Amino acid sequence: MSHFTDALADAVLARRTPVCVGLDPRWEQLPAPLAGAHVDSTAGRAAAYREFCSGVIDAVADLVPVVKPQSAFFEELGPVGVTALVDVIAYAQQRGLLVILDAKRGDIGSTAEAYARGMLGRDAAPWRGDALTVNPYLGEDSLTPFVEVAGQRGAGLFVLVKTSNPGSGLLQDLVAGEQTIYRHTAALVERMSAETAGRHGYGIVGAVAGATYPEQLVELRAAMPHTWFLVPGYGSQGAGAADVAGAFDDRGLGAVVNNSRALIFAFRRGEYAERFGEAKWQDAVAAATRDMISELAAGSPAGKLQGK
Repeated sequence: MSHFTDALADAVLARRTPVCVGLDPRWEQLPAPLAGAHVDSTAGRAAAYREFCSGVIDAVADLVPVVKPQSAFFEELGPVGVTALVDVIAYAQQRGLLVILDAKRGDIGSTAEAYARGMLGRDAAPWRGDALTVNPYLGEDSLTPFVEVAGQRGAGLFVLVKTSNPGSGLLQDLVAGEQTIYRHTAALVERMSAETAGRHGYGIVGAVAGATYPEQLVELRAAMPHTWFLVPGYGSQGAGAADVAGAFDDRGLGAVVNNSRALIFAFRRGEYAERFGEAKWQDAVAAATRDMISELAAGSPAGKLQGK
């Protein structure tokens, strides 16, 4: 049976970068030539999202190890959107990419197990996710079914620990028993990670830890030596290479850094708009991705992946 985090580490080493491209399609921001080719209807938007995300995948498949489709944008469209999402996941895997399904599921008992069985495992689940984001706030028994199914299927999890949004501190920073809630959650995730560690030293239970809280990233890296991080907040949310530096171990491993809007809609941004415009939007995606790879290599331990 394959081990998700070993596969992720191998992919990061092969591509020599920890960049994760987020697939967050928005109708209003799609390139005009692509949007104009589809009727503005539920089915038309689903078809446009499939085409757009497949185009992004084509632009980055040789550059990065992993993509992260955001389920909400597809689910908003109902059954045709979910079908488009499953097609996008399958296409990314066909192009050699790992896929983190960002659906933030969480429940208890048989319901949690049903979510896990439906979403985790490219060869076993209808949704085909290599990994899934999970909400832990129903407690340990809400995570256990996900961990069990992930282990059985060679899949992985990323548990919300310290998220990148400005309001995360309302609950996550509360102190209970002389520790913040996010540190209690981190301790649980680290235990599950240590119990499932693979040959690279990381377990299949990862953590979502936001780049917008760089001091907490350093703190969590020290407290969670067996836990791989999924780091959102880079790019449009304001974080840069220096902010994510604390997420990595001394090999440049231990984290993937997600960037969504600033990459996939790069054709709308300053220099990329001038160089490429909407007609060459895929070239803009590739150029912005290469620039992020270079920024991380120059400004964080990820540079060690490129011998820097």
